Amino acid sequence: MNDAISPPSEAAPVARVVNWPQVGMFVGLTFGLTWLLNLWLYLVGGLASPAAGLTLVTQMLIPAFSAILLETFVFSDSPLYFKVHHGPARWFTYFYLGMSVLAIIGAAVGLAAPGLAQTILIAISIIELAGLVVLLVARWRGGKDTFASVCLAGGKFRWWVIFALGMTGFYLLMTLLNMLFKLGTPLDIAKAMPQLAGLPPPALHGLLLLQILIITPLSNLLFFFGEEYGWRGFLQTALARMGRIRGTFLVGVIWGIWHAPVILMGYNYPENPLLGVLLMTLYCILLAYFLAYAVYKSQGVWTAAFLHGINNNVASYFFGILYVPGSVILSFGIGVYGLVCMAVVVLLLLRDPLWKER
Repeated sequence: MNDAISPPSEAAPVARVVNWPQVGMFVGLTFGLTWLLNLWLYLVGGLASPAAGLTLVTQMLIPAFSAILLETFVFSDSPLYFKVHHGPARWFTYFYLGMSVLAIIGAAVGLAAPGLAQTILIAISIIELAGLVVLLVARWRGGKDTFASVCLAGGKFRWWVIFALGMTGFYLLMTLLNMLFKLGTPLDIAKAMPQLAGLPPPALHGLLLLQILIITPLSNLLFFFGEEYGWRGFLQTALARMGRIRGTFLVGVIWGIWHAPVILMGYNYPENPLLGVLLMTLYCILLAYFLAYAVYKSQGVWTAAFLHGINNNVASYFFGILYVPGSVILSFGIGVYGLVCMAVVVLLLLRDPLWKER
């Protein structure tokens, strides 16, 4: 496996078996922190709470926080281990740990005092933008191999573009199919976004596309990195030792179950939250193959972080603004019909020989 993706071991040959104790510690810490926040959110009103947005943003940071914390201070075979990690990239990893701690504390304060939640979310967003500056400075000072040497490679830019266009095209197709089969209704943007009602439709949609395809995925990159380094950077690398296909499947299962508490509160599948947990898990399994493929092809975990942003924003635009499904479950997109289409795409991706590499 490429060193830009999977950690090299300088002390001993790379093991070909999964280090289950390390996987268990990562999963336990990630689920423990996330589900405690989710439980607290449920107790103060669930998704209707003013602290819901802050909580959901904070939990995105937790997978990478757990991985980096353990790799820095516990897993001595990691290239991020504090005794061997001395390059400029450490500026970013330590900043990320600090930012995550502040976000978790901020989420706790917001849950205890919901009136402060929006202010705290703005503060965390400003800190996240500062983190992007730290990231760029560390990359500039250390050179192109600074992050690749510690398994934080950016990936080849052309793959960012190729996969982003592919993902956007897929969701556009899902929307067209929803329209074709009359599975929803178009949203009245003038009513939903009165502040933009004066713009002509081409300018309005052009502005929205600029935001969802470039501005938001890049400006919020560290939030998306929070999930992607945890799931793709650490866990996918660890489980790939059982084979890339099987390992990615297990990553998807774990990733899907991680979402269960907020799905049960009505997130994504409000019409049937219990069935939504199953559908979300299937969705995460299928999406895990796409994101894993992007990481392997581009040789960088940041590709997946960018694509995570594209995925969230493009799906929100097509299914929340352009054409809103009448039933999330019985529609193309994240519903049953969409999952069937995603499965076809995944089967095509699995034909690539790179899945047989270790």
